[in-house]
Amino acid sequence: MRSSMFEYMSIFVQVVEQGGFAKAADVLHLHRPAVTKAIQHLEDDLGTKLLNRTTRKVTLTEEGDAFYQRTKVLLGDVDDIMASFSPTRPPRGKLRINAPLSLAHSIIVPALSNFQSRYPDIEIVLTSTDRKIDLLAEGIDCMIRIGELQDSSLISRRLGEVKMVTCASADYLAIRGIPQTPDDLAQHQALNFFSERHRDALEWSFINEGKTVSIIPASRMSVDNSDILLTGCLSGLGIIHGVHAVLAPYLESGQLVEVLGDYAGEAKPVSVLYPDRRHLAPRVRVFIDWLSALFNEQKPRLQGLLQSE
Repeated sequence: MRSSMFEYMSIFVQVVEQGGFAKAADVLHLHRPAVTKAIQHLEDDLGTKLLNRTTRKVTLTEEGDAFYQRTKVLLGDVDDIMASFSPTRPPRGKLRINAPLSLAHSIIVPALSNFQSRYPDIEIVLTSTDRKIDLLAEGIDCMIRIGELQDSSLISRRLGEVKMVTCASADYLAIRGIPQTPDDLAQHQALNFFSERHRDALEWSFINEGKTVSIIPASRMSVDNSDILLTGCLSGLGIIHGVHAVLAPYLESGQLVEVLGDYAGEAKPVSVLYPDRRHLAPRVRVFIDWLSALFNEQKPRLQGLLQSE
């Protein structure tokens, strides 16, 4: 492949992402005719039209979209290779992360400014969802997950554990009473969180006198989104079982009240997963190391409250 082809491909990507030739020229510090000529050369070499041009906007053809997707991967891999063999070059490029809503809110996002100050050349693209995703198909570099992991071809690294707590709004408890044991939940209304993979509600696990008790309480409402779970609980719809670090501010303010305190929620593991690659991209490697250090620093907050167990 001619070296100029890499230059044309880089220009093409900028035209697509900037939405036009003029903006791409500004970003690349090139004259607009040079950008136009590069795209023409690229289309001539490929023998296909990549862009539809009008006076107002530039859009991708079907072939252009396919070429853009593969070019982004190729250029990213080239950048990773160069960085891997250039130890003095700081990590750079887009870092695509996926994390559960609960951890994104309570742990990761509040600390990201620290990561960005250390690695200013890394652009973070954070998607936050509680659903199961295909990391490779969706182009995610790494993802964080709560709970025991299913068998996977991905590499995982244990980050730590999070305490679970059972709670409800004061209004709900005033009307329905306070459960004293997990068996009492049968007389209450629970808000369950379900797994998108199986569409089954997740078990609530408690520890009492060294024994673990797992149940799926009766419920008239199940959700697959932790933000909705919290909103439902605050609205008095029922009792929830969730991550203590997320619920702590509401417990401290009195908006939520802990129940079943003698039956401590079993801690759940937190792991980061990434593709099985021999050479992990530097931007991914430094993020995973930073994330591991973050969870270690947060251990008193995440696990230190487990003393009652």
